Amino acid sequence: MKFILSTAIVFSAAFACTAQKADDVITPAEVSRVLGTLSSDAMEGRRTFTPGIEKAAAFIAEEFKKAGLQPGGTNGSFLQSFSMYQASVAGGTANVDGQTVAITDIICQTTSPKVTVSNTGNYEVVSINAKDNFFAQYRTLRNKTNNLIIFVDTAHRNSFQRLKSFAGGPQFASNNSQVYVLSSQVKPAAFQLDLTMRIEEKKLANVVAVLPGKSKPNEYVIFSGHYDHLGYGKPNEKGDSLYNGANDDASGTTAAILLAKYFKALGNNERTLVFAAFTAEEVGGYGATYFSKQYKPEQVMAMFNIEMIGTDSKWGTNSAYITGYEKSSMGTILEKNLQGTAFKFYPDPYPDQQLFYRSDNATLARLGVPAHTISTSKMDSEPHYHKASDEIGTLDTKNMAEIIRAIALSSRSIVSGTDTPTRVDTQSLR
Repeated sequence: MKFILSTAIVFSAAFACTAQKADDVITPAEVSRVLGTLSSDAMEGRRTFTPGIEKAAAFIAEEFKKAGLQPGGTNGSFLQSFSMYQASVAGGTANVDGQTVAITDIICQTTSPKVTVSNTGNYEVVSINAKDNFFAQYRTLRNKTNNLIIFVDTAHRNSFQRLKSFAGGPQFASNNSQVYVLSSQVKPAAFQLDLTMRIEEKKLANVVAVLPGKSKPNEYVIFSGHYDHLGYGKPNEKGDSLYNGANDDASGTTAAILLAKYFKALGNNERTLVFAAFTAEEVGGYGATYFSKQYKPEQVMAMFNIEMIGTDSKWGTNSAYITGYEKSSMGTILEKNLQGTAFKFYPDPYPDQQLFYRSDNATLARLGVPAHTISTSKMDSEPHYHKASDEIGTLDTKNMAEIIRAIALSSRSIVSGTDTPTRVDTQSLR
């Protein structure tokens, strides 16, 4: 009994010390400072491939540097740089069952300057019918590594044009091509496409910092958010066309920065901690995809991806939800570590939205990593989502500080190496 009591006292003292550290480092004022900078007009909405996102990356890198973390990027910097390639159809001809197809009705994802496709060639033929879920099909197809020609029913014209605005955008270097053709014939008997492509190399960078583990340096715990947003868009009724992206996802990036400072100040992490601000989430999750390729998945013990935590959840303050809660034991570990506090984690209340597959956790989760997104966003009624009104004045920075503290406290047994979440069953993700 004395041993149990002594252990409880020591645990309580350690918990109180940890909580005090969080209170000292993670404050509403610091949340407002970092969030306000990232979502300021000076960052121009942090659109991918713009000077605004470069400003944001420099600010994040400087915050990691001032915190005393090690660079986790390229050539000893905090910027994890990589190249992607923008492909557009510059010219050529396309014929489907004797009918000419306009070049504007073709999307070609490739890094080859010339693309030739015919019914006698080495392309797999895929049809997207009028009643199919267009974007669900796209998400499945984009992960395939063989040559594809996808005929899309003209009933999906609006979705096709939306896809063209970003899927005709950047991609990684590849020896394979995917060609989307908007056509009234989704199962043609004969087709011939001879396309000339314009290929432009584009530079991107995640911002990555590392806090080496003391006794388990080759076991990694990741804290992340994406720092890109939409830039300028359609003006609202007030004439504002700048999409500042305060909640989406300057809030998650702010959390990653403050958690980095918190764990550096605490100085007792047994596992190596990696703090990442991802680029290009809004245009396809490319930053997280590249980042994931830099790690052996079996060495990543957990990933805390943080997305849109600036508003109260459907349960009010002191609460958040975890996407894919049932897919690993991570959620139950976090709840155990929060016993005795006012904070509560819940399973994702929007399963029909498939949020587990839509954020930057998905790439590592598909490799079996217990990688989950923490959010408070009310996906059925978030009034400022992807609008010019997503500004810092619409967010609750005091509650944000509580959420970040809760993430810090709930992760402590995973960070210390005493708890390891179960792996995600990759078979269940197919």
